[in-house]
Amino acid sequence: MSFLELLLVAVGLSMDAFAVAVCRGLEMRRIDYRQALLIAVFFGGFQALMPVVGYLLGAGFERYISAFDHWIAFALLAFIGGKMIWEAVRGGEEEQPQELDLKMLLMMAVATSIDALAVGITFAFLRMDILSSALTIGATTFLISFGGVAAGNRFGARYKQKAEIVGGVVLVLIGVKILLEHLGVIAF
Repeated sequence: MSFLELLLVAVGLSMDAFAVAVCRGLEMRRIDYRQALLIAVFFGGFQALMPVVGYLLGAGFERYISAFDHWIAFALLAFIGGKMIWEAVRGGEEEQPQELDLKMLLMMAVATSIDALAVGITFAFLRMDILSSALTIGATTFLISFGGVAAGNRFGARYKQKAEIVGGVVLVLIGVKILLEHLGVIAF
């Protein structure tokens, strides 16, 4: 996987965190940079940690499933991306604003980074350098989350749905590319 592809995965994974960050920004009368930084640190930190955990889990099973690991990578990325698209299109009730506290922030960070766990499993099958991958994902999510708070405060929820759809499509397309490469249909 090239750095550009990794960056696209990182952006796709960060869309849930971006959506939550936008919502947090909407709740602020004026942007609170301390809160924005705290949100970005939690979201970026968990997005960096979860692929490592997934990688360690996946590496333990790799020798048993190497013959069909590309199908697993495809299925995981297609599922995650499809879920993101479905949730964005389906919509739902907007949650009521809540006061930001560390317990709630921790729950939001874990909830928005579960997809990164599955991607970490995929990275084990692809034998990727997990440390640089996790740092790229974490840093990307940090920046996008911080920007999400600012954007939410400035522009509102106008782009939330579109961002989630784009993130989902990117993950699905990368899954398709991995599958096609391993089947010998395309070579990159």
